[in-house]
Amino acid sequence: MANTMQFDLVSPERSLASLQVTAVQIPGADGDMTAMPDHSPTITTLRPGILKVEAPEGSSEYLVTGGFAQINGDALSVLAEKAIPVGEMTRAQLDDLIAEARASHEAAKGQEHPSIVDDAAKLLADMEALGTHMSL
Repeated sequence: MANTMQFDLVSPERSLASLQVTAVQIPGADGDMTAMPDHSPTITTLRPGILKVEAPEGSSEYLVTGGFAQINGDALSVLAEKAIPVGEMTRAQLDDLIAEARASHEAAKGQEHPSIVDDAAKLLADMEALGTHMSL
């Protein structure tokens, strides 16, 4: 199958996907990107967002809270800090993720480095925006 690539999504809790795909939209730390077969080799960090998978059998979406993606011409591997299929996501789970981000932001405020506070504030804003995007 020259027009597909192997896609694997894992989190510390479980393996969520291992299948042939035609495209995967990744919420990269520097902006969204789409990996497709014959993509140039890339490693990127993830920001909180929705990872969208297009496969011959259909599409699927996963909420990811961060992690890493490694892309080469015939495979994409994503190691997510946390990943949840969007269809399984509940408001309570999202509230827990937002509470964790809020606690991290509060803890960061005591740090001497402004970039740590900025990163924590960005994480909190991203998590809150996910709730709006997902209509939860």
